[in-house]
Order: sequence, then C-alpha cells, then structure tokens
Amino acid sequence: MPSLTTREKLIQAGHEIFYREGFLAVGLDRLLNEVGCSKQTFYNHFESKDDLIVAVIDEHHRWWSTELRDRLLKAAGPDPRGQILAMFDVVDEIIHDPDYHGCIYINAAVEFPQPHHPAHRSARNAKADSVALLEDLAERAGAASPLALAQEIDMLIEGALITHQVAPDVDACAIARRVAEMLLEKHLMAPL
Repeated sequence: MPSLTTREKLIQAGHEIFYREGFLAVGLDRLLNEVGCSKQTFYNHFESKDDLIVAVIDEHHRWWSTELRDRLLKAAGPDPRGQILAMFDVVDEIIHDPDYHGCIYINAAVEFPQPHHPAHRSARNAKADSVALLEDLAERAGAASPLALAQEIDMLIEGALITHQVAPDVDACAIARRVAEMLLEKHLMAPL
C-alpha cells in the first residue's frame, strides 16, 4: 500500500480530530502537531483551516457515497424498494457504532451556520447527493413522484439522526422505518 502524501495525512488527521472534537474546537497548531508538519508545509497544501475543513468534508463524502451504496446493495440486493428501507438499517448500524459522533454534515452545518460558508456549502452539497440517491432509488422503484418520495425519506433519515443525537435511548431508526413503509405504500401504490 502506498504511503500517504502530506496532504492526505492532513485530511485524515483532520477528519479524525474534527469529527471527534468539532471543527471549531480544534486549533490548527494541534492538528499540525498530530501530523508532524510545519505551518509552511500546511500552507503549501491548503490556503486556510477552512480549506482543510472543506477537504475533510468532501473526502468523507466521497468515502460515504461509495460505502452507503455498497451497504445498501449488500443489505437489499438490487431491489430499489428494499434499498430505500435498508437505509434505516444502515443508519441504525452507523449511529450505534462507538466511534459515531453525529453526522459530519449536520455537525458542519451547525458549526458553520452561514449558508455562504464553504464548509456549510460542502455539507449541503453532500446532503443534496443523498437526496439524489434516494430519488434514483424512488424512480427505479416506480414512484409517481420520485423527488417527493426522496425528500420525505430524507426527512425521516435526518429526523432519526437528530433524534438519536438528542435521545439515544429512542429507537429512532425503527420508528422512521415504519413511517417509510407507509410512504412507500402511498407513493408506489402497492403493498409491501
């Protein structure tokens, strides 16, 4: 396996530390100490800490997009209806992982609430891709209005993520999945 470049090391360390402790809580000096590089070396790769944060979010999005599709396929095979429901099983697995510290996109949007901030935009773009994936699944499943179904399912997923963050003792994914089953019946006009 090839060794990581300095840029890759900075992104990897940034991901680990920012995700665990927060984007704003971690100073650049701490991150550079973790990686073992100078400020000059850092600035050879990134214009600012915000630039690194965007790279972290974008890299996480690249990884998660592939990971999610793989997990859905493994859980439900090629059936788009099954994959929509499997979303809740995948999310449930993720949120109960001991290394889970909230949705990185929600975390970024909360820490950078200004819609024009690059980290906020990056998080919003990642979330938009999730809706696009759901829309594709809804279309392939035969929904009359794939975008409407995708947005409704996405809202359930977001609600489950937030509910788990606030009240981890609530089985948010099971509740959301039950509602998703009703939405699928409504949108696909065929019983599950």
